[in-house]
Amino acid sequence: MNSKKWIWEHQNFPNFSHDYSQIEPMIFKLIEKSGELKGKMSYLAQNEHDSFSIETSLSEIVATSLIEGVELKRDSVRSSLHKKLNIAFNREDRSTKTSDSLTELYLDSRFNQDELTIERLHKWHEAIFESYESVLYPVKRGIFRDHDEMQIVSGSIGKERVHYVAIPHKQIASSVKLLIEYINSSSENFIIKSAVAHLWFESIHPYDDGNGRIGRAIVNYILAKDGGLDNRYYSISSAINQDRKGYYNTLEQSQNLLYNPNLDITEWIVWHTKSIKESINISLENIEKVIKKTRFYDKIRYIKLNEKQNKVINRLLDAGEGNFEGGLTNKKYRALTKTDAVTASRHLKDMLNKGIIREIEGYGGRNTRYELML
Repeated sequence: MNSKKWIWEHQNFPNFSHDYSQIEPMIFKLIEKSGELKGKMSYLAQNEHDSFSIETSLSEIVATSLIEGVELKRDSVRSSLHKKLNIAFNREDRSTKTSDSLTELYLDSRFNQDELTIERLHKWHEAIFESYESVLYPVKRGIFRDHDEMQIVSGSIGKERVHYVAIPHKQIASSVKLLIEYINSSSENFIIKSAVAHLWFESIHPYDDGNGRIGRAIVNYILAKDGGLDNRYYSISSAINQDRKGYYNTLEQSQNLLYNPNLDITEWIVWHTKSIKESINISLENIEKVIKKTRFYDKIRYIKLNEKQNKVINRLLDAGEGNFEGGLTNKKYRALTKTDAVTASRHLKDMLNKGIIREIEGYGGRNTRYELML
């Protein structure tokens, strides 16, 4: 009976295989989608272009942490991005040591096209845990783990389920060296290469913690360096975060010899490619919101509105057409603007008379709901 369970125990690891005939059509469609994104970006004015880039980068930094259950404040990350990119902004600087470090990691993986090294991976790891302190769950920053008890486990105490056991620590250095040689030297298609590198790194799991975030940074590094995909305009971690269950299930099945006895990672590459495509779709939807917002403001440019009305209009536009749940009501207007019912009614009536909003059919009286006249 074969007692080997994990892919690193396979005699041919890390010589993965895949069915290119399944993947090739997806890659062509992804490249087309990338071209569509580039075309859409050309519709944006320079200030909209810069703002979109900042917000997409921000989403990537926030989402890659959120996948691991770590919540970052968007305002802090936004301040760090403006600061690190030397972009002036008219807001209070809310950056923190943590947001600065994570922003530096992201920018290094995106802009720095120098070859990857173990020392660079260590610096990325130090950036993730710059301000981390824990007595119960200590993390050795910037060095590989020195123990073999590295398991991916879920479930409550007494009902734990082991999803994966990582490679023994004595094999980490040589395994990471092979991975880095592949990343720096392989001429394989950059989509496939980024998928392989991601799975390979997660299978080694070289650090005490933070392996997922570094794995996704490696993906961004390869896509930018080898593929020329400008990840300022899409966030793969945002797409992954929307399908965390699919992410972990596909990863688990690819790493377990029970499901994957021949090191065939076609399913993983397919899932990975779909995630990149979905990240571009998310960006295309967001660009449409920006374009509609610009056109709407062009339409109402000469209509006099107060600060509270503008705030509500911005909120509706940011949500997108039909996505402001339940429509705009007097109660929601009050909540957004911190005003009273009488003032809210007056503001809403004014916007209605000026053709900025309209009543949604089927509601009336106290239940009256509104939407923008896009």
